Amino acid sequence: MADFDTPELHEYPLIPKLKEGVMAHSKPYVAKPQFQEALGFPGELVENWEEKALEKLDDLRGRYRSLQVYLDSCVKCGACTDKCHYYLGTSDPKNMPVARQDLLRQVYRRYRTFAGKYFPKLVGAKDLTKDVLDDWYSYFHQCSQCRRCSVFCPYGIDTAEISMAAREIMDAIGVGQKYCNEIIGKAATIGNNLGLPEPALADTLEGLEEEVEEDTGVPVKFPLDQKGADILLVTPSADFFAEPHVDGLIGYAKVFHEAGVSWTMSSYASEAANFGMFIGSYENMRDLSMRVRKAAEDLGVKRIVFGECGHAWRVAYSFLNTLAGPFDFLDPNYPVPQHICEFTYDLIQKNKLKFDKSENDHMTLTFHDSCNVARASRMGDKPGGQFDIPRAIIRAVCNNYVDMPADYIKEATFCCGGGGGLLTDDLMELRVKGAQPRMEAYKRVVDDNGVTNVAAICAICKSQFTKVLPYYGFGMTDIVSVHQLVSEALILSDAPSDEEDEATETESEA
Repeated sequence: MADFDTPELHEYPLIPKLKEGVMAHSKPYVAKPQFQEALGFPGELVENWEEKALEKLDDLRGRYRSLQVYLDSCVKCGACTDKCHYYLGTSDPKNMPVARQDLLRQVYRRYRTFAGKYFPKLVGAKDLTKDVLDDWYSYFHQCSQCRRCSVFCPYGIDTAEISMAAREIMDAIGVGQKYCNEIIGKAATIGNNLGLPEPALADTLEGLEEEVEEDTGVPVKFPLDQKGADILLVTPSADFFAEPHVDGLIGYAKVFHEAGVSWTMSSYASEAANFGMFIGSYENMRDLSMRVRKAAEDLGVKRIVFGECGHAWRVAYSFLNTLAGPFDFLDPNYPVPQHICEFTYDLIQKNKLKFDKSENDHMTLTFHDSCNVARASRMGDKPGGQFDIPRAIIRAVCNNYVDMPADYIKEATFCCGGGGGLLTDDLMELRVKGAQPRMEAYKRVVDDNGVTNVAAICAICKSQFTKVLPYYGFGMTDIVSVHQLVSEALILSDAPSDEEDEATETESEA
């Protein structure tokens, strides 16, 4: 446990008393020059950084009309102030979305508006100084880009886009974040965030094949670089080794096996996550997306399916065709891309999968709506599919399910506290405090409904909950993958019957 106090959980979220500067010390490690330069950024803070920062701000305002609108339209109404999990958990006023936005807006006004140039104090305009830059680095890395505040903003101002712009400006002047930029570099050169080379990946998948066959008696395959397969699965690299992620990967494989489809993963593009979005870099987002396109072309697949990862699905659903399209070489009968939940749900609707729901009876489940899925994407052919489809899958494979309170799910869901490129140990205090509102909602259903586990379809959420649940008195294994539940309940048609198992055991004993 780290050296800070874990917030107390309440029955309902309480608006805290302001504690100015209480989180000013919280900031991630700065990226080393080699990791900056590999992404096309300066290795360290450039000499004329003030001028370069303003040039980059102008570049982004010119490229993204939305950013210009967000910088101009805030009226300080306060609707967003208590909507941010980091403000609720830390009490720092600069974690109010409006105050965090103003760290960039005050500089924009000072240099790029008439009132700011001639009457700066009247409009809250400030010079771009080193102290201001330090505030940028601290507080724009205390935003998980979850977009909950934008749901409640009467003007629809998207704090996430302002945070992304601020981070890109800092990268452009040589002050990048270590965690994100190193990960982007690994994915761009090796193909995944972990830096797993092809031999290590192949060995991992072979081990999973052996494990599943030993457990089920069925030779479920985990193909890699199989040309001519119908489906390319692109999944977060956490699925290859971490709990509960790997149990979700086993679930995907079982579903593909039972559906009788040919599928494969790619060692060239073995990563669904795209951290280029977290730093606001279109160029790096595109480079990582182009790897997925190249893998699909090289392997000759007909469709692309994405695994359980929140921001990976946002990038795929919202941007993939723009970043790496057109995907006119794929089968037009399927969406580009498709989420694994959509794939599994379709099979359930067609009664092509059989389940023994009692296999999950030791759990009473609830579901955590991951931010990038809930507020920045969709699933299926109906509005709200991103909420309904995962829940329908859980209900199809579990007998015991309860939703968290209605005000804290679906579009209004609270962030796990570790998204947006903040899932790093140097920000553990922020992550724990930012998780407070979600933990409060979880505690409600634990206390009132006997819930034992929370399911999610986001790799970052799963990793975050594994770390922060114990801080609040819950078990680190409370978090499960949706396809882990599918895996446990799915009846494989070529699995040996109970009689065959008994006969095998008898023969072994003989």
